[in-house]
Amino acid sequence: MAETHVLFVEDDDVIREATQLALERDGFAVTAMPDGLAGLEAFRANRPDIALLDVMVPGLDGVSLCRRIRDESTVPVIMLSARADSIDVVLGLEAGADDYVTKPFDGAVLVARIRAVLRRFGHASGPDRGGAAAAEADDPAEAVLRFGDLEVDTEGMEVRKDGRNVALTPTEMRLLLEFSNAPGTVLSRDRLLERVWDYGWGGDTRVVDVHVQRLRGKIGQDRIETVRGFGYKLRG
Repeated sequence: MAETHVLFVEDDDVIREATQLALERDGFAVTAMPDGLAGLEAFRANRPDIALLDVMVPGLDGVSLCRRIRDESTVPVIMLSARADSIDVVLGLEAGADDYVTKPFDGAVLVARIRAVLRRFGHASGPDRGGAAAAEADDPAEAVLRFGDLEVDTEGMEVRKDGRNVALTPTEMRLLLEFSNAPGTVLSRDRLLERVWDYGWGGDTRVVDVHVQRLRGKIGQDRIETVRGFGYKLRG
């Protein structure tokens, strides 16, 4: 099996070299770059399987680099931030990142988060894609779920609004599948973290909130309703 290729952009030499060694020991192939512009060039040249981007890197900051990558690809992106309460975390998620890890981080935790992201991306594009919603769409007549002007093709992994295709990242697709599988049902942020982000532990619910916001921007602001104090639900 081919090694998973990681693009790692980090300007701190010690962190970059130590993390690269740790990832390589776990079987990843790593391209490590010290600044955002070099990271963008490496991304375009190598097309990695996943990108780890530090928020504060010179040349082209991590948030801007994430945005540039997202303009060209749906490859999974994990942001690295020195502060859990930093606005940079939210900015990174809004730019299209799929998850974030706070520095300093334990190498085993980082590897676990990388593998969790890769698992759900594999589900979004491989033979096991689609999660619960696709599992219940064995009947071809039910493979396309319709919610007003929104169509969710759980076999083709395509979304259409007013007949036009909507481009979603794999994380956004998995989030929409969870909502589509239970229209009208309130889904808590903790449940979405577990089902979409594969968190078996408590996670930062900002990840959910920002992705719901991004999803609304693509399928319609009124399609996903906020139920204060409980979570979100898809309007049927």
